[in-house]
Amino acid sequence: MSFSSTQTIPEHGQVPGHLAIVMDGNGRWATRRLLPRTAGHLRGVQTVRRIVEACGELGVRYLTLFAFSSENWRRPPEEVSLLMGLFVKMLQKEVATLKKNGVRLHVIGELSAFSEELRGLIAQAEEQTRDNDTLHLTIAANYGGRWDILQATQKALAANPHLVDHPEQLDEAMFSPYLAMSYAPEPDLFIRTGGERRISNFLIWQMAYTELYFTDAYWPDFDRAQLEQAFEWYRGRERRFGRTSAQVQGSPAP
Repeated sequence: MSFSSTQTIPEHGQVPGHLAIVMDGNGRWATRRLLPRTAGHLRGVQTVRRIVEACGELGVRYLTLFAFSSENWRRPPEEVSLLMGLFVKMLQKEVATLKKNGVRLHVIGELSAFSEELRGLIAQAEEQTRDNDTLHLTIAANYGGRWDILQATQKALAANPHLVDHPEQLDEAMFSPYLAMSYAPEPDLFIRTGGERRISNFLIWQMAYTELYFTDAYWPDFDRAQLEQAFEWYRGRERRFGRTSAQVQGSPAP
């Protein structure tokens, strides 16, 4: 990880450098319109396009979207199948546009649960966009924050077997590189649409000092105006990172 907010005070500006979003409310959006839940997911893909474009224009460097949690396998099989199909179509249709617009795609999560076709498309998309650096778009798929911490611990122990006898030597500097998002700074702002007020096992290590913003808008209705409203709210937050208000107000702007 680029830094740890529990170890140093990160730089932050008027626009979040790293934005994380739980895209909630697709199914309820559809149900309220007497449509099948699948229609909400289809509409939600259009919102993803709009928000990715807006983030690139507004200066966000890292955008992380929670597309499919490790708990989402509990949903009806037909809905899970549709979500997997949408993922495949997105990779087939959108990668060329991402590459053209300077967007680098990352996919994090336990990918072994996906089909061979989907894993292959993910690998191709990541390879085709690896040289881009305008916006880093991360899709969290079959991801869970607890899984992330556990897999990082397992990898850290495998790479440093001496830790079994000397666990006191394990610190954040040694541990962080094994987290799924070790390439990115911690999120500055978290947005959850759909009216729920929880983070739902998303980036629970990384969001120790993230500002949390919740909106009742369903994801298919979330647009650039609402994104900018969230950014305006973020600009009004006093990010102290353990300091007092007097210390923050007396410190130079980053």
